[in-house]
Amino acid sequence: MSSFGKDLREERLSRGIALDHIVEVTKISRRHLVALEQERFRLLPGGILSKGIVRGYARAIGLDQNDWTERFLKASTVSGGEFDDDRDWTAFASNVGKARIEERDAVEVRLRWLGATLMLLILAAAAFLSVRYLGVRAGWWSTLLPAGQLAALDSVYEHVHSWIERLFS
Repeated sequence: MSSFGKDLREERLSRGIALDHIVEVTKISRRHLVALEQERFRLLPGGILSKGIVRGYARAIGLDQNDWTERFLKASTVSGGEFDDDRDWTAFASNVGKARIEERDAVEVRLRWLGATLMLLILAAAAFLSVRYLGVRAGWWSTLLPAGQLAALDSVYEHVHSWIERLFS
């Protein structure tokens, strides 16, 4: 009995199909296809992805996909590779779940910082307006500003003051 990789390569060559054509048709990496033909199964991604590579290769050169997938599983088991699909899928699902939780936590942290920054800006604006209001009422605010800006600020102050009086009256 011949080896899996050698038989696969001979089938491809007997049909006159170049490896580059398979890469173009299947979009599978050339290094994965070479690893498959050389029976270097440890270079393949593993699990269901490796079986997908075998299926794509077999389909591209016109072979029975199921037969070659079974041969691949036997050859990989003999060479020491294990393709426990349940274990791979469980690990994959666990990693996806962890990634989603980490992403959600990162968004939460960003929103908290945004909220804290917004609260500080509101607090700073309220402090400024309070000091401004009290300074104008006490009469010392006008000494902090140049004379040209006082007229403009007086009209703004009158509007704000009338709005505050209406709000609390």
